[in-house]
Amino acid sequence: MTTKFDTIIIGAGPGGLAAAYALAEQQQVLVIENDLWGGTCPNRGCDPKKMLYSAVSARDQASQLQHFGLSGIPTIDWPELMTFKRAYTDKIPAGTLSGLKTANIATVHGQPHFVAKNQIQVAATTYQADYFIIATGQAPRVPQISGSEYLQTSNDFLALPELPQRIAFVGAGYVALELANIAASAGAEVHILQHNQRILRDFPEAYTQLLSAAMTAKGITFHWDTELTSVTKHADHYSLATNTTRQLNVDAVFAASGRQPRLASLELAAAGIDATAKGLLVNDHLQTTNPQVYAVGDVLAKKQPKLTPVAGFEGRYVAQAILKSTETAIAYPPIPEVVYASPQIAQVGVKLADAQQQDEKYQVLEQDVTQWYTFNRIKEPTARVTTIFERQTKRLVGAVVYSSIAEELINDLTGLMTKQVTKDQLSQQVMAYPTPASDLAYYYV
Repeated sequence: MTTKFDTIIIGAGPGGLAAAYALAEQQQVLVIENDLWGGTCPNRGCDPKKMLYSAVSARDQASQLQHFGLSGIPTIDWPELMTFKRAYTDKIPAGTLSGLKTANIATVHGQPHFVAKNQIQVAATTYQADYFIIATGQAPRVPQISGSEYLQTSNDFLALPELPQRIAFVGAGYVALELANIAASAGAEVHILQHNQRILRDFPEAYTQLLSAAMTAKGITFHWDTELTSVTKHADHYSLATNTTRQLNVDAVFAASGRQPRLASLELAAAGIDATAKGLLVNDHLQTTNPQVYAVGDVLAKKQPKLTPVAGFEGRYVAQAILKSTETAIAYPPIPEVVYASPQIAQVGVKLADAQQQDEKYQVLEQDVTQWYTFNRIKEPTARVTTIFERQTKRLVGAVVYSSIAEELINDLTGLMTKQVTKDQLSQQVMAYPTPASDLAYYYV
């Protein structure tokens, strides 16, 4: 027996859910999930990470204000912090499922696989639809080395009941840096193994060097040009062998050197869908090589940042495409990226390196803003903001921020970019003062 729907969505994360709710107003929709309802972000990703980071950022600010009205740096109680996190994450799966049922969206929990271009199977049941949306996201990649079974991932870190005393992270991307920062702030001895001498390769190197120096000053040890070759378990610790002569002994080691699309079990060939190791191939309408099958979110092989709000944006677009309310190609707005380290580093729009290579097209304004009132008030050790403009139009087209309030400032700058606000137009607005927003005009050329 085959059960029929208008659209079947594989994956109940932010991208799949955005599409499901938009489609359910006019269609019969089925959402299939084989893990936690709600997906990675609220269960094992950005949301729980940010909850742990809340204590870290409070501690950082208290530290910066020592001898400026504050005495004593608070300590982080890890079990209590994890209880705080679980009070949120434990409710996500049931809450997500309840929301879907309230919206009359059908749900199935299980591992699906395609059996035809318009059919998918879960256990012994076959489901058919006019359209499919693949929104399965990514999973942490674990290097295949001797002792790989002892490597944990970000999923494990965010569920640690107790914080290990000595921790190593393999990789220096945003996940590794964010979790390493949390662990170090909570009192762990932290090591980062990086295969070269560059962190956050998508961000400007001058800014990432500032960040690695700040993290080193915080007590985090970077092992540059170091590759993990094996992990050996002992009675009370793990020994890490590397391509260098040094052996490192730790209590836990986490693989944080990248993520890979969740596609292996879908049997894509049965539906005529092509994919690469980096994800699904789609056209500018987010259709796969099977035009009945769309894909959204981190499972895509794409140049746009793989972020939760981007997945939601894509999910809403695909819903419009399926409902025929749009026939235009997807057009992405400026997408801000934030690394929640100490301090934060953020960027949006045209990359600084690209702007510097096209001096005839772009004008770059780099400013050390450490002594500006906004940053001096919170005693930032170092704060920098770079803004990028088109020379011909004077429009703001890119920005980089290094500060403990980078997340706030990059959103303000993104809003100005999206609305193409000029300096003259900005001068006609009155902002609350003194706030980070009241400085915005000073970032213009």
